[in-house]
Amino acid sequence: MNDLSDRLLKFSTAVILLLRKLPNTQEYLIIKNQLIKSATSAGANYEEGQGASSKADFANKVRISLKEMRESNYWLKIAHGISSPIPLKKEIENLLSESVELKNILGSICSKTSRK
Repeated sequence: MNDLSDRLLKFSTAVILLLRKLPNTQEYLIIKNQLIKSATSAGANYEEGQGASSKADFANKVRISLKEMRESNYWLKIAHGISSPIPLKKEIENLLSESVELKNILGSICSKTSRK
């Protein structure tokens, strides 16, 4: 597993652990459902890209991974905006920071693969 694969896996796991701590109100259930799908999909698509059948297939999987990470970032921002317990806000802030870094890395890979 490469460093990015490892970071994406850790991000997905951290998101799942955070979601277990959020309340089960109607709005949080929507956030939980959307966030778990997008966060885990980002890593899964990147992993699929590692076994891509062509450069175009790899580029497509990384683009999907980037889109999913952008969506994860969006849902984390919403969760941060409506969360009141301070420990959860800090945990969400850490995940937001990581999602931004992962977006930048995936975006850079997308830029480099689209030039070729």
